[in-house]
Amino acid sequence: MKNLRELSLAGKRVLVRVDFNVPMDDAGAITEDSRITGVIPTIEYISGQGGRVILCSHMGKPKGQRVEKLSLKPVADYLAKLLNKPVAFADDCIGAAVEVKDAALKNGDILLLENLRFHKEETDNDPVFAAQLAKLCDIYVDDAFAAAHRAHASIVGVAALTAEKAPGFLMQKEIDYFNQSMTSPVRPLVALVGGAKVSSKLGALQNMLEKVDRMIIGGAMANTFLKSTGVDVGASKVEDDLQDTARALLAKAASKGVAVFLPVDFVAASAFAADAVTKIVTTKDIPKDWMALDIGPASVLLFKEALQDAKTIVWNGPMGAFEMDAFARGTMALCQAVAASHALSITGGGDSNAAVKKAGEEKNISYMSTGGGAFLELIEGKTLPGLAALA
Repeated sequence: MKNLRELSLAGKRVLVRVDFNVPMDDAGAITEDSRITGVIPTIEYISGQGGRVILCSHMGKPKGQRVEKLSLKPVADYLAKLLNKPVAFADDCIGAAVEVKDAALKNGDILLLENLRFHKEETDNDPVFAAQLAKLCDIYVDDAFAAAHRAHASIVGVAALTAEKAPGFLMQKEIDYFNQSMTSPVRPLVALVGGAKVSSKLGALQNMLEKVDRMIIGGAMANTFLKSTGVDVGASKVEDDLQDTARALLAKAASKGVAVFLPVDFVAASAFAADAVTKIVTTKDIPKDWMALDIGPASVLLFKEALQDAKTIVWNGPMGAFEMDAFARGTMALCQAVAASHALSITGGGDSNAAVKKAGEEKNISYMSTGGGAFLELIEGKTLPGLAALA
């Protein structure tokens, strides 16, 4: 895989796949811009080297239809302000009019194409659509890590048709941090896993048991593990069909000498509501009709102790329903513990990153991955189509 700095960019048309699938309010204003700011170094480098930058991205799920509220035009205007230079916009991503704009670019110019998913051929990885995109460039750069697990036309189709290609700086950073944390970590390596479902992270859990020294499990998924050991978790969310799987994972961890830490107490509530009656209970004392919605203070202390000497921490998933303040203390406490650690710390997934931001600890985490699904698939040991296409 080539490095972007190894390519001769001056005068070349460089198609850069980015992920500008950012949240916007009803007025069309961007409310969170990390996916935009994350690729600015790549854009500025190519432009500064005299490359002609053509940006392409998806936005939402328009399912092959033109949906105006999912237009990337507001992103072009926003990006221009961030870069302090003009960003031209094309009303489509393929076709004669786009090719005219493409041909008119001068060295250093920047053009953003309209939402790729206005054409269903994008998600179908249609070869004709990929060829139309490839006509726009001499060099292909993929800086959309958050979409790297998708075998779409702009991710794998164009790469196959372009002789010169490389990852952008954001993509390269994602790869480097993943390798530091999971491929060749400084030990002890501790995985902190939370969220709602075991099923959504089963592959990741199985693969991590081959790599980590310790694993901490929180969030609603911990209920399934606890119930599999005979604990009555009341009315808490549980995946009953995965209790055998949870038991097998715990047995596998024991056979490998991997310590698994489960909650020992909870903040339980009578209802899943911000104003519900709550109390702190041990895992063995959850009332029959109550739900465990956050880890309790004893669990926080236990988990902090498990993190204390960690040299590498990988975190995916919150410890409870942190979006409600009544059930946020456990997740916030773990955010602070990870941030205070001297370990290399990597967070991945929208909820994990949102929790870190809610705790105000962004600057104290080594790296916050921009891709939830892609990050999880890497942890599962899968090969991402977007990375394979750059090889």
